[in-house]
Formats: sequence, C-alpha cells, structure tokens
Amino acid sequence: MNYRTLGRTGLSVSEIGMGCEGFVGKSADEVRLLVDAMERFGVNCIDLYSPDPELRRNLGEALRGRREKFVLQTHLCSVWRDGQYKRTRDMDEVKTGFADALRLLGTDRVEIGMIHYSDALDDWRSIESGPVLAYAKELKAAGVIGHIGLSSHNPEVALAAVESGDIDVLMFSVNPCYDLQPAGEDVEELFKEQNYRQELVNMDPQRQTLYETCQRLGVGITVMKAFGGGDLLSDTLSPAGRAMTPYQCLHYALTRPAVASIMCGARTLAELEDCAGYETAPEEERDYAAAFAALPKISWQGHCMYCGHCAPCPVGISVAEVTKFLNLSRAQGSVPETVREHYALLPHTASECLFCGQCEERCPFGVPVVENMRQAAELFGR
Repeated sequence: MNYRTLGRTGLSVSEIGMGCEGFVGKSADEVRLLVDAMERFGVNCIDLYSPDPELRRNLGEALRGRREKFVLQTHLCSVWRDGQYKRTRDMDEVKTGFADALRLLGTDRVEIGMIHYSDALDDWRSIESGPVLAYAKELKAAGVIGHIGLSSHNPEVALAAVESGDIDVLMFSVNPCYDLQPAGEDVEELFKEQNYRQELVNMDPQRQTLYETCQRLGVGITVMKAFGGGDLLSDTLSPAGRAMTPYQCLHYALTRPAVASIMCGARTLAELEDCAGYETAPEEERDYAAAFAALPKISWQGHCMYCGHCAPCPVGISVAEVTKFLNLSRAQGSVPETVREHYALLPHTASECLFCGQCEERCPFGVPVVENMRQAAELFGR
C-alpha cells in the first residue's frame, strides 16, 4: 500500500481508503473480517458518514486493540432519527450525535471531524458564521478532533470553504464524468443522463481551480464517488457512454492535485481486495488516457490529464509534474512559494527541454506540451 500525506494535517493515509457503505447491514463478525482485511492490505483511512448505531458499535468493537492503526473521518451533523439517517444543523442534535459516535466507536477522539454535506453556498455561509463551525473549532481545541473537514459535491461551496482557511480536509466527489459538470446545489444533476447528451469538452474550470487551490493551500482531499456509485463501471449506465474499469477510475482520482485517499465503498472482502489490488496492478491496467480519449461523449482535447503518456522525456523531465506546477501558478496568477520550492526540487526542469516534440506525439489529448515547457521555464526561471 502506498501512503500519502493528507495536506497540511500531516496524517499519513492509504491511497485506498474505506467508505462506510461496506459496513452497512453487516454483523459484528462480518465487520471484524473486513477490518482484518483492511489491516492486512494496509488500508488505514475510514470514512464514517453513516450515523447508524449498529454500524458504529460493530466497527468500534472491530477496532478495539488496534484503534491507533486507523485514521477515522467521522462526520458532524449526521444523526440517526426514527431508524434512518438525517443531516442536521440543529446543535442539540449535532452534539448528541457526535458524542454518540465517540461512545459507540469506543474512542475519545477522531483524526478528522467532517462537517457533513454542504452543497449550497447559503448553507456554508451559515456554517462558517454560526455554531456548527464554532463547535468544530471547540472540539479541535480540546483535542477531540484532530482536524476539521467538510464534505461537498459542489465546487463553488467547496472552494469557498477551502479559501476560508478553516477547513483542513475536503471530502469531494471526484471522477472523470462529474468533473465535466458545472457547479450546482442539486447533487442529482450529476447523475442525470440528459446532462451528458451533448459533447462535453474538458474539465469544468471551477473544479480544476478547486483542486489546484487545495494543493496550494495544503487542504487534503479524500474522495467519494470515484466510481459514480458504480455507474461508471457499466456500459449501459455510464454517462460517458462506455464503461471504465475500477483501476482507471481510481488512477484518475489519484492523479488530481491534492487527492490523498479514495473512500472505496467495498461491500465484500472480494471487492476490498480488488480495490487494494490497484496498488500492485501493472501500469497498463491503471492507464486511463487511451480509454478516456476514445469516449464517445467526452473530449479532453488540449487539456493535460497528468496521465504520463508524454513520458519518457529524452532528458528526464517529468512533464506531468512541470505542467501541474504551471497550472497551479496560472490559477493563482503568480507563483506561490510552496510551488516554487517543489519545482526547484525537480531533478530536471523545463529549461532543459529540447523542444523535440516527442511528448506531443505521444499525448492522447493534443496538449501543447512544448509551449507549456517554454512558459514554465520563463515563469520559474529555470
């Protein structure tokens, strides 16, 4: 298993994480077997948006004696009422629900306290200026949560939260279809077939700005819906018009800026093993570039996907990394100090480019790589 640092939190999280869907409806023994497998595969990050008391109790029992091996992303504002899940902003419910989560999980602290599900800008503004964020800050100051997070499907809301400086971790829906859709407050719009009928060209600029801003500000991203609820894996259901493989979806998400871990909702041991198998899969099974370039309804023409097909460079330049740093600076309108420092650590920089054009010949998306290298060398001075 490969591990990544979750932004400025300093937490080391597995690239493949576990969404709590996999624990729903499972007995205590079944949950223990899943946690045993997670420990065996090195999966250490768990998202817990579900307030189901049985799920929390079973997971707490399974974690007993090995709690320190796992990073828990536990949601505030997600409560259990009348036998079902409910999102709430009522502070009595929020506080009672979170205390219940700690009790059932058998722990006195969690690594990430995730403010649950904000897709409307007005809702985020109320969170930011009201008691929800204040409560999260109290918990953080008391050491009950290590870091504050927010889950969202709306890049406009997520960007506002990230730029506030109050959010350390963003849980966001990342996949190659949703990334083409504009910001909106209705998450259902991401699933509607009608929104994919026309040809879609390139990533929504607000989403790209969000990922690059997270990278620049040190906000780590944990990913939900990498498979689009399974739709992207089906020829008939995929809004792209053609099925993708799980490894292609995972690799796409893991090559976005700031992404650290993907919460896979594995419902069986076999599904968990398949997801963990990404780590040892050969490059050709992970590779999404050729498949995405051939999708009948989607075009990324001219847009760098950080897929690495431009390699190998004759002088050893990591073209994808240089392009990522260039895009981060373009989005900022200047060169952030952290970007300049990371660029300076590259063993080979854009100024060494021979302008041979081999990278452009290999690029499935027609990216003007040579011009990007010229601009990067000018911008970074080397």
